[in-house]
Amino acid sequence: MLKHAFVWWCLTQQGLSESAILDAGQQAGFEGIEMAPEHLWREVQTRGLTMVTTQAHGSIESGMNDPKQHNRILNETVVMLEKAVRWNIPTLICFSGNRGQTSDREAIKQINEVLYKVASLAEQAKITIVLELLNSRVDHPDYHCDRTEFGVACVEPIRSERIKLLYDAYHMQIMEGDLIRTIHANHRHFGHYHIAGNPGRNDPDGTQEIHHPAVMQAIADTGYTGFVGHEYIPTGPIPAALKTSRTLLNVVPSLKATIERSIRPGALDPLPAAPAVIKAAMSAPAAATEPTSPNTNEV
Repeated sequence: MLKHAFVWWCLTQQGLSESAILDAGQQAGFEGIEMAPEHLWREVQTRGLTMVTTQAHGSIESGMNDPKQHNRILNETVVMLEKAVRWNIPTLICFSGNRGQTSDREAIKQINEVLYKVASLAEQAKITIVLELLNSRVDHPDYHCDRTEFGVACVEPIRSERIKLLYDAYHMQIMEGDLIRTIHANHRHFGHYHIAGNPGRNDPDGTQEIHHPAVMQAIADTGYTGFVGHEYIPTGPIPAALKTSRTLLNVVPSLKATIERSIRPGALDPLPAAPAVIKAAMSAPAAATEPTSPNTNEV
């Protein structure tokens, strides 16, 4: 059964105290919280909530597609893996970086290189590292990992259950739509999910073009039992908004999906042919790069 998390940054814009935000999420029935600042992790744990995600490295714009950032990213990720183990954080979020002048083919090679290096560490720590899919049209101009096919090309060659994608339905609705079909076809590569209404990144209700109960049902029917992050900016009072979305999106796997998985394991997991971008990226070995010194000034 799916578990639900509220996302910290979305709830800091109405002037509520930190304790009031935590109270609102907990009283609405959420089991976890994402991206809360580190000084709150002990309180999150004390309240019996799961600290679900935090960033593996900074920043979104300077990411794994740039070889000059590799050494910094690796160092930061090692530190965050240690913290994730200590605080029982199951998932760390990483980023491709902005596109700039880098081709898709070169970016995939560079991202593959970093993910290969962190995969064994993530496996030992039993922490999942997810590469986030973000839209490059509205919120993150020029972000490179802005399509599902590109993201799959980055994580699929690693062949690790600890290297996955963060599928954000809000961002991918903006970039490509076809959410439910994409979830069913690619869910083996998805290690975490986010939802929010579009347009506006507000409450996932009937005023939005995404029908979130159906999207959540599609996620549940794949057999996913992890967290889904409610990463939206409430248009009204936070406590009421969280209660509404937690209730509206509380789904269980359909009987049909459950029967198919039990009778014919893998029935919902078609193995698609490798996307063209994977074939192109893997046709030549990754260029050797010399790690640079950590950039301690970048966050």
